[in-house]
Amino acid sequence: MADQPIPLRRVIVANGVALAPSFAALAALHWSGALAGRPTLIAMAGIGVVTVFLVQRYLGSLARFARFVGELSDEREPVMPRLSFAPATEELATAAATLSLGWRRQRASIDNLAASAQAIVDGLPDPLIAVDRQRRIVRTNLAARALLGPVGAERDLSTVLRYPQLLTAVDVLLDTGADGNFAGADQSAVEFVLAGPPEIDVVAHLRRLPRAAADGSLALIVLHDTTAQRRAERMRADFVANASHELKTPIAGLAGFIETLRGPARDDTAARDRFLGIMAEQADRMRRLVDDLLTLSRIEQHEHARPDREIDLESVLRGVLDLLQLKAASRGVGIELAVGANLPRAVGDHDELTIVFQNLIDNALKYARPATVVRVTAAQAGHGPGRIAVAVSDEGDGIPAAHLPRLTERFYRVDNARSRQLGGTGLGLAIVKHVVNRHRGRLDIQSTPGKGSTFTVTLPAAG
Repeated sequence: MADQPIPLRRVIVANGVALAPSFAALAALHWSGALAGRPTLIAMAGIGVVTVFLVQRYLGSLARFARFVGELSDEREPVMPRLSFAPATEELATAAATLSLGWRRQRASIDNLAASAQAIVDGLPDPLIAVDRQRRIVRTNLAARALLGPVGAERDLSTVLRYPQLLTAVDVLLDTGADGNFAGADQSAVEFVLAGPPEIDVVAHLRRLPRAAADGSLALIVLHDTTAQRRAERMRADFVANASHELKTPIAGLAGFIETLRGPARDDTAARDRFLGIMAEQADRMRRLVDDLLTLSRIEQHEHARPDREIDLESVLRGVLDLLQLKAASRGVGIELAVGANLPRAVGDHDELTIVFQNLIDNALKYARPATVVRVTAAQAGHGPGRIAVAVSDEGDGIPAAHLPRLTERFYRVDNARSRQLGGTGLGLAIVKHVVNRHRGRLDIQSTPGKGSTFTVTLPAAG
């Protein structure tokens, strides 16, 4: 606006109109003879000079006003010009400055509201995508960008989520019909699996807005991750099936032995003694299974609560070794404990850590070859300050690498027959995993077939 020239003709006409009465009066006096000769010409010349001066000043004021308005339109901080020879223009400049200030404040308020709205959307834990009437992406939040990667605006939704059932549901939600009115359901839900790795189970909640937002958003898509829920459901079903199977076998055996003792073997002393021994073994197996189930359930209930007590880890390990010395001797396996110098105290629960190391050392004794040694070492962890690493190593047959990721699953066994023969319930390492998780520690498993295995538990140190 400041670069456009002010029409001179308009200014001259305006000033000519203002001075026309003066020129008319002078002309009448001149022709009537009241004014004659040189004074008249001098007067007219003076009026002309004054007119030119006023026109120049007026033009300058208008030019300064135009530049001022241009600065306002550029959203710069303008300097109020001097418009003393154009009072009306000065009032216009003041009004324009006031209006521009109001616009800037309103724009800043709108920008703040938009930034606040985006911050709220970014704070949502679930990925959110907003699309317009043409199914183009208008807005995303932080969780959506973390899940799907950078998502550029104005891209079609199909370039980000290539799932026909989802795209069909979105199209139905955006369809307004031939009359331009939307008469369908304003929300729906679609389940699908995001390709991995890892694969993610997702429920997409779709909602149509009553009207298009200022940025064009007409429908919202919220992706809710149900992977953990699905996994928990599968684990619960597997757990019930496995627990039922584990209990079914000894119960069936007990029922058969009882029926035999009540019938054909009622008076057979040798058979009765042998069957009673087997029944006692099966009852003890069920007792261990129930004890492990109760232990696992109790640990899971407060797994989110981190222990805060300081304990002497060396005393815990020595207590476990004292409990297992007789078992080690009966299997012909030795146990060695090596504790590092100046071992700090650990943060944890004494009883739960006793269960952890009792399970690990007991497993090592079960699978170690005779005349070998199970070594237990405790020292400060080298990969980070304030950590203690306890490693339990055996010289057994080792574990194939394919089985290592699943060892801590409930009832998972590398060799079912051997595990049951050795008295295992299939829950020991699951208990170890949950206790270590509660202590905010870590369980590492290394194994070499034919040479043995090493289970390392890393725990936080006190202080």
